[in-house]
Amino acid sequence: VQLQASGGGMVEAGGSLRLSCALSGRTFSMYNMGWFRQPPGKEREFVAAVASTGGGRYYSDSAKGRVTISRDHARNTVYLQMNSLKPQDTAVYYCTTYDGRRGISGHREYIDYWGQGTQVTVSS
Repeated sequence: VQLQASGGGMVEAGGSLRLSCALSGRTFSMYNMGWFRQPPGKEREFVAAVASTGGGRYYSDSAKGRVTISRDHARNTVYLQMNSLKPQDTAVYYCTTYDGRRGISGHREYIDYWGQGTQVTVSS
């Protein structure tokens, strides 16, 4: 299983970025997927998740209203659209798949695969 994330970079506060993550090695439509992030010097934290069908989404409190997670089954890709970015959004962002027995949630222990991470830096 491979999760190839891209789209990170440096942006000014108030700007937007869209992260992408392509899944290979498993059937994309069968797995819930999510994004976590790890700010400098902090623990890894949940950002957003989307159900295998694309019909259910779940967001952290800090992401609500600014972030949209979506998935494209034709491209086996999940996206994270981030708007109104703040310096505190600076982190390495990780794409994930959930254990097939688990629903979408913020629990790290429900994750079975992690991508390599993509750096997002928001300047003030």
